[in-house]
Amino acid sequence: MTDPERARQQWLRQLTAGRRANRQRLQLLALAVASALTLCLAAGSWVMTSYISDSLGRVNADTSGTPASGPINILVAGIDTRGGLTRREQIQLHVGDAISDNTDTLMLVHIPANHASAEVVSLPRDTWIDIPGHGMNKINAALGIGGPQLMVKTVEQATGLVINDYIEIDFLGFVNVIDALGGVNVCLPFAVNDPYSGLDLSAGPHHVDGVTALEFVRDRHSFALSDIARIGDQQQLLSSVFTEAMSSGLLANPIRLERFLSSVTAAVKVDDGFNLIELAQELRGLRAQDVTFTTVPLASMNYTTPTGQSAVLWDKTAAAALFKRLRDDTGLSADRHRHVRQALTRAEVSVDVYNGTLITGLSASTGRQLKALGFDLSKAGLNWSRHDVTQTVIEYPPGHAEAAALVHQVLPGATTRAVAGLVSVRIVLGTAGYAVSGTAPSGSGSQPATTGQAHTAAQDACL
Repeated sequence: MTDPERARQQWLRQLTAGRRANRQRLQLLALAVASALTLCLAAGSWVMTSYISDSLGRVNADTSGTPASGPINILVAGIDTRGGLTRREQIQLHVGDAISDNTDTLMLVHIPANHASAEVVSLPRDTWIDIPGHGMNKINAALGIGGPQLMVKTVEQATGLVINDYIEIDFLGFVNVIDALGGVNVCLPFAVNDPYSGLDLSAGPHHVDGVTALEFVRDRHSFALSDIARIGDQQQLLSSVFTEAMSSGLLANPIRLERFLSSVTAAVKVDDGFNLIELAQELRGLRAQDVTFTTVPLASMNYTTPTGQSAVLWDKTAAAALFKRLRDDTGLSADRHRHVRQALTRAEVSVDVYNGTLITGLSASTGRQLKALGFDLSKAGLNWSRHDVTQTVIEYPPGHAEAAALVHQVLPGATTRAVAGLVSVRIVLGTAGYAVSGTAPSGSGSQPATTGQAHTAAQDACL
């Protein structure tokens, strides 16, 4: 080998060694940067999580605590309280200044052991139920009587479920959470101008801020079945909140996430020991179609209590089956989960109309109006066995309270009752409460809440 060739090979070896050393230095540098970044992110995440966890209000709800494994049951209470609101805020939010600590909204959230879905069951606030140690009363009174502990104990006794965790949110906090999301979508099947809640919106979809969203979920004077119908709006809004949070990239935007979490800490109280942030992180892979909503099945929506109050009664058999499924953590079957349905539509409600008065042609004319409003008119022009009926009544088969709710929406002056042996809704017209009101269905917007029928957040959300 000649001297020039030997020198050339030595130069190549040195060049290769130099390149290898540079690559190693770059790899070490990249590793160091990655390690430092990981440590910073981990530290930042720990600091944020600790800050948020420490900032949350805490209450002693006497829950069993979040289990290390297995299903989780969370009781969520929207509180009808004006505490902490200025007079200006009370006027702006249309909540008045009455002192009350009752629950305005009550929902049971069941998260199965695999954490792959969530099922939300609305418990009507006017449910007539036994409050442990205090006798029969509306379920929303439990909080005012004995605080979160009695509220949890009441729901546990009624459902047979163990409540692991408790979440509480008030009026002002609700507004802040919606505003932190940048607003949410809602749909109205008809125009609403309700001076009680302050809601004034046209029919159709709307993107609303926190104040308007609060008006939307508090509106119970625009529907014949006030609180039952309002549950449908509450479920629709929660679906929109979930959809907005997932679709807007909230979790990927640190600035928006920090603002949102800050609003949550100011809005929410949780029971001692509940790590809300850790649970949220575990559930962040949920999609809208993985979250289902339903309302506990009802037997009566206009029960008159011994004290003269208007209340609702659960369908004991159907409710027991629902809560047994949650206790057993069997979930919705795969087939049923694929076909969970949206709220019942008017076209699915078959009605028979009878005239219980001496007003000529009342049954036929009412039937035509109901058909024009989208109902399935089975029989009309029929005469009842008596013609001295004073109060119009909507009779429905047991377990079909949601069908009666839709009819009651357009016959707000009527009363409703379950009657064994019926196969469809029967309307007996009286001299009072027979006036039909409402507009033809638009194909979108909320309906009175169905009871016992599951529907997903994706179906519920006003997109």
